[in-house]
Amino acid sequence: MQSTFNNLDEIRKNKPQNKDWIRVGLSSCGIAAGAKEVYQTLKSEIEKRGLKIKLSQCGCAGMCYAEPLVEVGFDGENPTVYGRVDKSKAITIIDEYVKNKKITSPDLAKEVITTSEKQIRIVLRNCGVIDPEDINDYIAHDGYLAIKKVLENYKPEDVINEMKKSGLRGRGGGGFPTWMKWNFAKGIQADQKYVICNGDEGDPGAYMDRSVLEGDPHSVLEGMMIGGFAIGATKGFLYIRAEYPLAVERVQRAIDQAYKIGLLGQNIMGKGFNFDLEIRLGAGAFVCGEETALIASIEGKRGCPVPRPPFPSVKGLWGKPTVINNVETLANIPMIFTKGGDWFAKIGSATSKGTKVFALTGKVKNSGLIEVPMGITLREIVFEIGGGVFNDKKIKAIQTGGPSGGVIPEQFFDTQVDYETLQKLGSIMGSGGMIVMDEDDCMIDIAKFYLGFCAEESCGKCAPCRIGGVQMLELLKKISEGKGSEEDLNSLRKIAQAMQKASLCGLGQTAANPVLSTMRYFLDEYKMHINEKKCTSGKCVSLFTYEIIQDKCRRCTLCQRNCPVNAIPGNREQGFKIDQKLCIKCGQCFNVCKFEAIKR
Repeated sequence: MQSTFNNLDEIRKNKPQNKDWIRVGLSSCGIAAGAKEVYQTLKSEIEKRGLKIKLSQCGCAGMCYAEPLVEVGFDGENPTVYGRVDKSKAITIIDEYVKNKKITSPDLAKEVITTSEKQIRIVLRNCGVIDPEDINDYIAHDGYLAIKKVLENYKPEDVINEMKKSGLRGRGGGGFPTWMKWNFAKGIQADQKYVICNGDEGDPGAYMDRSVLEGDPHSVLEGMMIGGFAIGATKGFLYIRAEYPLAVERVQRAIDQAYKIGLLGQNIMGKGFNFDLEIRLGAGAFVCGEETALIASIEGKRGCPVPRPPFPSVKGLWGKPTVINNVETLANIPMIFTKGGDWFAKIGSATSKGTKVFALTGKVKNSGLIEVPMGITLREIVFEIGGGVFNDKKIKAIQTGGPSGGVIPEQFFDTQVDYETLQKLGSIMGSGGMIVMDEDDCMIDIAKFYLGFCAEESCGKCAPCRIGGVQMLELLKKISEGKGSEEDLNSLRKIAQAMQKASLCGLGQTAANPVLSTMRYFLDEYKMHINEKKCTSGKCVSLFTYEIIQDKCRRCTLCQRNCPVNAIPGNREQGFKIDQKLCIKCGQCFNVCKFEAIKR
């Protein structure tokens, strides 16, 4: 198989240099926004006019707020990314090329999208650049150069030492040193070892792993191969969320292509290294993102956590030593071996090396995927990369870490983003969800949402999580309905402490974090709901009483006609009023009134 080396070098040397090219983002976010129609329009126009333009697809470039995205590179012109491209704008791009060999249309000029200089793309280096369905494109962008370097020059212990130099910590949420996990597995004698990619991304608002699997699947495969070589594993599994059909399809295509040219299978690159990969679909449960529950799911069992130790690195899949890393962690690894562990360690902060990918969503203008160096501040992320708060409203907080994370108020936005700092603030890094909240968000409502998610997703195996989560949720509902008391706040704290100390796995141990962090920073809001029966954000509808201001009412009947439960009796002559016994507080009357005659 020595020819595999030569084939890789040949592909890189013969990388086609197209003078004129167009790339269309065909990831899930792009497709949902209409990118397939844009791609087909461009393809049809290019073929119809016999133009020599290379048209290709790519993954998510991160600027999801501006999808569909089209990047254009014409000879002599710097590449330009255009956002919100529709069928009409796609035709304009081709028209401009035919007339001027460059884009001059003012309509397109308004939609030019640029990335922030604050970002450093390591994990996302190929997303939005290569065709994820073409292994040759990955190879031409230095793909599989890292595994070649490892097999030619490294021993397993050298690989682990290089990982130690890099300082890479697990990006799945725990932040455990990757080299240490690998070293544990390497040190165990066994006839079989496994590497697992955890692609069971279940956090609400998070889609970092999905985008990497869709946009650069080979980088994950290459990371797994290097991990397999380091620990002595010959088999790997990619455990991917079943709700990610495009990611599953592209990963399977990448695996098939790698087998076809000898990069997977037996005696890889003629170096005696054997490694096989296959996909397992996620079981649809959030708890299956926990390592031991994930292992149980792959084994065909119900996805429930089991006590540790022993840890999976010692006794994991089918009782064999198993290393589990998430998608983002694995996508970093090829670059660490291409450029060196010391290079990677120079990026980031003292204790958190490298970059972190976040899904920046919520009340932010430029929502999407970002990759930033560790140590950047929350303020830089929200205002310099995210463009500030949507509709220019007052920012209230940012939530990190998904259901296991916490809420960080605006007063702490100048602190740096790393594992330790976020923990001190009562949150966690998590897998990378980051949701911006403004003045219209109610902290009790937010806590209720995340706790409801955790209570729903609990496997039910241990009582603290199974019972405690439901008890806390009932207390939050009671407070949001204006029926709470100060004693309920004490009960929330006590139950939270019990869940943290006694729950079997991380889901139960961290489920109370959103509640505790909102109580820590927004206790006045809780007390207002309890003592004044008010929700200033307007989210807790049970605290509203809708009334018609008679001297403002024009008797237009809009409120009456739009009430879904006929709770507004009256007529034009006598006027209207809201029957409080029938009112379901849906707010429809408030929404449709044009004269501000409804108060709440």
